[in-house]
Amino acid sequence: MQYNSADIRQKFLEFFKSKNHKIIPSASVVPENDPTVLFNTAWMQPLVPYLMGEKHPSWDKLVSSQKCIRTGDIDEVGDNSHLTFFEMLGNWSLWDYFKEESISYSFEFLTSKDWLALDPKKIAVTVFEGDKDAPRDEESADIWAKTWIPRDRISYLPASENWWAAGPTGPCGPDSEIFYWVGESEFPPEWSNVETDENNWMEIWNNVFMEYNRQADWSLEKLPNQNVDTGMGLERITTVLNGEVSVYHTDIFIDITNKIVDLLWVERSPENRNAIRVIADHSRTAAVMISDWVIPSNVDQGYVLRRLIRIAVRKAYSLDYKWEFLYKIAEVVINKLGVAYPHMIDKKDEIISEILKEEKQFGETLEKGMKEFDKLVKGFEIAYERTGKKIDTIAGNKAFKLYDTFGFPLEMTVELASEKGLKVDEQWFKDAEKKHQELSRAGAEQKFKWGLADDWEETIALHSATHLMLAGLNEVLWEWINQKGSNITPERLRFDFNFDRKVTREELDKVEDYVNNAISKWCEVELVNMDKNEAKETWVRGSFWEKYPDIVKVYAFKDSENNIYSKELCWGPHVENTKTMGRFKIKKEEASSRWVRRIKAVLIKD
Repeated sequence: MQYNSADIRQKFLEFFKSKNHKIIPSASVVPENDPTVLFNTAWMQPLVPYLMGEKHPSWDKLVSSQKCIRTGDIDEVGDNSHLTFFEMLGNWSLWDYFKEESISYSFEFLTSKDWLALDPKKIAVTVFEGDKDAPRDEESADIWAKTWIPRDRISYLPASENWWAAGPTGPCGPDSEIFYWVGESEFPPEWSNVETDENNWMEIWNNVFMEYNRQADWSLEKLPNQNVDTGMGLERITTVLNGEVSVYHTDIFIDITNKIVDLLWVERSPENRNAIRVIADHSRTAAVMISDWVIPSNVDQGYVLRRLIRIAVRKAYSLDYKWEFLYKIAEVVINKLGVAYPHMIDKKDEIISEILKEEKQFGETLEKGMKEFDKLVKGFEIAYERTGKKIDTIAGNKAFKLYDTFGFPLEMTVELASEKGLKVDEQWFKDAEKKHQELSRAGAEQKFKWGLADDWEETIALHSATHLMLAGLNEVLWEWINQKGSNITPERLRFDFNFDRKVTREELDKVEDYVNNAISKWCEVELVNMDKNEAKETWVRGSFWEKYPDIVKVYAFKDSENNIYSKELCWGPHVENTKTMGRFKIKKEEASSRWVRRIKAVLIKD
């Protein structure tokens, strides 16, 4: 029997719906108002306020399939399991049930004949072994034992394996991970468990028990109430259920790889496998990013998107294909994922257009790089003619320039050099690349640091400023202006919006005046939970409606006479009163992409 990923996704949602959970839509892959990360890597990030005690507008028991992006292991993509985009099936209890129900639900969904019907004899679990900060999780072990998991299949592992947190500070707690036997034998031998035989057990689900709050000094305090946060990768469970060794052999990827093979006129050979898989993964991720308003650029999320597209194009070059093609792969991705995420269908033309534009631009860059490489080789030949000394090695700094300026990966330079009878100083290149990555990572950590203690108030104030600025843009320029993307750090806000021309300084001054007038009125910020359809009908301002649940948060900025300066859909958080914000100043206005403008602004505390 073949298991289809769409059916598995739907079964998961329906199972927890039957357990009184509310199905909520996936959040965007771009965090709503979190300057600490570029992408949502798990559902936990959008839910942090609710794990800390804020009431969720939908319900206290939730279930969804969340779109996630992780690029930390990007160099591993192409093996059997690593992906940059994946869907995280998850359910949550916000101050309701805890370990007993969570573990029982997991076991029932996995093993019941009405649901996934996995063999319990092939299941093993891990629990937290305890340390100086938190006790051994005997409670979870006892619950698993009651669900017929033998004690010798329950492994106690350290915090590095069985502790989960939203970040360096904040909600955290022990977790219990569920593994399935993927060894060559039909059943695991009696001595085998995750601790003794980790290579033959695949993790399929993680139940996190959020019962602590990590302080800045690393100490733990108990949360007022306990929460459950679980996650199961759709791609991984689909692979396991179908008895496959690779996610690329499932329905999730087979249509995509078939299209790649047809378009690029290549065979499914071992030497082509990596390139085909990387193209499939990166085209999938690129389409999802653009559907969530990410545009190729040289900064932040846009830089990651640009890098993914360019890697995919380079892989096609390695297969001797040098024409635009990735936009055609995107169409297959959209048709596949559009079942679960209809907004991808709505944005189909834009997704295809952005990918094609980036492909053409990068193709031109590669052509320039080839000319640069030929010039380099020609220089070696001229030097030999003049001096009689043959140069047989391309210096590492020259190879790195080809990479940094023209997007040539090391392997492409090595391949081209080999055709000319040359070598490359690969070690110098790798050392330089490592240093470059460390500097980039350090910059990102500085830019997206976890400044919850020192900088969170500034970030919240700037977020509130974006709401007032959007209202000002609607007032001064055009009532149909909407947000197309934003990024907020403790130092500044960056806001993208739809508009077809440069905004004049006079117009920007009027927008500034609108925001500062609202701030000067000491507006209270009022939160109301509303039915989403009611919010639309009453002209509540909102962008990305598709990512919000049926019950939404609406924030209104009102002065003492009940004049409303902004009323907008949002997850929050916001200032309580605008009097704490400071003076608003627009520093720069520029083009972001076609028909999209970008404003950078700050709040100045006088």
